[in-house]
Amino acid sequence: MYRLQSVATRSVMAAVLDPCPAPVAVDRRPNRAVPRLSHAGVKRSSAAAGAPAVRSGKIRERSLNMETLNPQVRALEYAVRGPIVIKAAEIERSLQEGDKKPFTEVIKANIGDAHAMGQQPITFLRQVVALCTFPELMDSPSFPDDAKWRARRILQGCSGQSLGSYSASQGVDCIRQDVAAHIEARDQGVPSNWENIFLTTGASDGIMSMLRLLVSGEGRSRTGVMIPIPQYPLYSAAIAEMGAVQVNYYLDEDNCWALDVNELHRAYQAAKQHCQPRVLCIINPGNPTGQVQSNKCIEDVLHFAYEENLFVMADEVYQENIYAQDCEFHSFKKVLYEMGPEYFTSVELASFHSTSKGYTGECGFRGGYMEIINLDPEVKAQLVKLLSVRLCPPVAGQAAMDVIVNPPQTDEPSFAQFHKEKASVLNALADKAKLTEEILSSVPGIKCNPVQGAMYAFPRIFIPHRAVEEAKALGMQPDMFYCLRLLEEKGICVVPGSGFGQKEGTYHFRMTILPSTEKLKVLLEKVRDFHIKFLKEYSTLDEQQCRVQA
Repeated sequence: MYRLQSVATRSVMAAVLDPCPAPVAVDRRPNRAVPRLSHAGVKRSSAAAGAPAVRSGKIRERSLNMETLNPQVRALEYAVRGPIVIKAAEIERSLQEGDKKPFTEVIKANIGDAHAMGQQPITFLRQVVALCTFPELMDSPSFPDDAKWRARRILQGCSGQSLGSYSASQGVDCIRQDVAAHIEARDQGVPSNWENIFLTTGASDGIMSMLRLLVSGEGRSRTGVMIPIPQYPLYSAAIAEMGAVQVNYYLDEDNCWALDVNELHRAYQAAKQHCQPRVLCIINPGNPTGQVQSNKCIEDVLHFAYEENLFVMADEVYQENIYAQDCEFHSFKKVLYEMGPEYFTSVELASFHSTSKGYTGECGFRGGYMEIINLDPEVKAQLVKLLSVRLCPPVAGQAAMDVIVNPPQTDEPSFAQFHKEKASVLNALADKAKLTEEILSSVPGIKCNPVQGAMYAFPRIFIPHRAVEEAKALGMQPDMFYCLRLLEEKGICVVPGSGFGQKEGTYHFRMTILPSTEKLKVLLEKVRDFHIKFLKEYSTLDEQQCRVQA
């Protein structure tokens, strides 16, 4: 995609610099051919075509090339939008141009983008944001009074009463206050100070900002960041970009991806030999693994962080997405409070939430927040300084975040419709989580743990030895080879497990459960048919007889 944009840019530049006999007026009416612009007296430069300029027989090299590129950027990888997704886009263009494939569309299950998968927006959220964006709609009888009241309150908190003005770097005060009130209600009275709330450009912005504060030192004193494996690639990408040390701790796949505190101790002690672990990252509910941590597990993790003096970062963006009946979301902050003052007043904790997940799925608004407790006051001032560099998060995203933390109440006119829409989304996701587990686990050579929460399944796949060797000969990971074949033969786009991390010798892929039920069934059936065919193609007789289950 970026290469095509570059070609287009060079074409425009060439047109600008191409001499024509005389200037031509441009007709801006629709469906009119646009003539080339003239620039009399300017000769075409070879640089316009992207070639290095030649001066006095010496070729002028680009100042920025792959050798001079920041090596930390070069090391960065982000599997969710990696090679498989680029290939999927190429296939889509090919289909649009009339090329024949064994399928008529590419079904993308690579990313948790709810609206792109067909989920409808929550009406009340869009009403409030629309009113904030175009206040003239306040006079319209089409908008309910509770939406108008919220929009007026948000606009009163904005400079010039306009959503188009900058907010404070920490966010609009009244929205921060609503977030604190929401957290306090969610955690059954655990106090929340709105001055500890920072509105962010999605949860990712908050996570990156905190890591920038935390990463320091050189050599063996360099900051080590403990992350779960499998993990969301934002973490490994951020660690690579900042030159920190990635410290892996492995989730227990045989125990539904549970977090074992003994594994934390193992990873911490091993890392101390070459870095200084300072940060413990937790994703709950899990991405890509879909597990929901128990209260006891969280308590053990926080005790470990207390003993080892670690800063805890709790990624809780899927807190609304709980599907298993025997599971419940417990916030790290609430559990920390329940452990007593010794813990609650000392363990440094940043927790994150977002508009992009939950039941709203409003990824494009880029709204989010983080709550930080027990941060050194001087460091907090440095955080505000750091955030001020990016001015402020999108104010429309802040407004969307406000609706999520301040939804219609039972006595308000929008409550019935809001509750119906929210329940419809979450119930459908719960049904699709169960459907995904059942179908995948019925396929020989695939094992899928229950999708307790979040929006993804992370099944383990058996890849025969011959396929592993063929992948290595092609210079790619075996699960990348598998996923590429799945895409090319069935039009299904999923992400190889190697992009998230996995134990040596195991293979997985991540898929979202967001497509409509009908399309999800088609996707799962195609995966089943492909996997059975793949096993027949690559398995030896012994492997077929053993029917090894992944």
